[in-house]
Amino acid sequence: MRWLLTGGTGMIGQVLTKKLHNDGHEVTALSRNPQAYENSIPNIQYAKWDGVSAEGWGHLIESTDVVVNMAGERIAGPNPISMRWTPARKERLCSSRANAGKALVQAIEKAAHKPAVLVQFSGADYYPPTSQTATEATPPGDDFLARICSQCWEPSTQSVENMGIRRVILRLGPVLHPKDGALPPMILQTRLFIGGPLGSGRQYFSWVHIDDVIAAIHFLVDNPKSVGVYNLTAPNPVSNAEFMRKLAHVIKRPSFLRVPGIALKILFGEMSRTLLQGPKVYPERLLADGYTFHFPEVEGALIDLVGQMHED
Repeated sequence: MRWLLTGGTGMIGQVLTKKLHNDGHEVTALSRNPQAYENSIPNIQYAKWDGVSAEGWGHLIESTDVVVNMAGERIAGPNPISMRWTPARKERLCSSRANAGKALVQAIEKAAHKPAVLVQFSGADYYPPTSQTATEATPPGDDFLARICSQCWEPSTQSVENMGIRRVILRLGPVLHPKDGALPPMILQTRLFIGGPLGSGRQYFSWVHIDDVIAAIHFLVDNPKSVGVYNLTAPNPVSNAEFMRKLAHVIKRPSFLRVPGIALKILFGEMSRTLLQGPKVYPERLLADGYTFHFPEVEGALIDLVGQMHED
């Protein structure tokens, strides 16, 4: 099949691109800076886009079977200052998602040959951060991250459903990757004996292994009956404190240094909610459709990921 990816040069996008290439699929990744990635994976087409319009790349939809929309400015920045949710940054976080989806819809509307399926990324932060288990039927929360998902990200491509295109929405939890995302800093802190729970540690951490993200995308694309919203989190979420205990056990370090919530609030401002709060999410529909997780338990996932780090 022929796949087109937005956000294809991000953490998940790069892994997905390699997997699709190895499986013999044709892949085009849209990027603001395609020259930086042209030689990273042989035989992958990188096309330039501005994240706002279909100009210069829209014709590629004509030869596309599957679209995966992962585009959107990262919630976490490279440093505490850039991570703060100023009004301008909030606007960028929302508009980057809404505009990317709008550009895809514009391209698809004009295409004589339309893709069969569109996979739309979203986040598990769609749900309120409570101890009640959230399934796909749970209403959205009312904080900033929930509004990004429910008002900016998910609706951005909704109109393709009226064109007869099957749309799958993935509400992802924190993705565990051995080289990127939240896990490597956690491992480093724990190795340095400064790892431990954040705040009370009671907040839920609805994680998912990167391998299950890629496998679930394949599973849902290949299953013509899979449509609508799917939670993409492991079936066994844990508290932040439990996650840090498991991580410390895997890398043979103690986990006793609790980071005070007030310190995170001072450092990150409103963004600290992503560290101190978290929904308890369950992938009810994904399991009901027959998907089997490669890493359903957090300890097994951490053993695998830490092992991958040691292999490098």
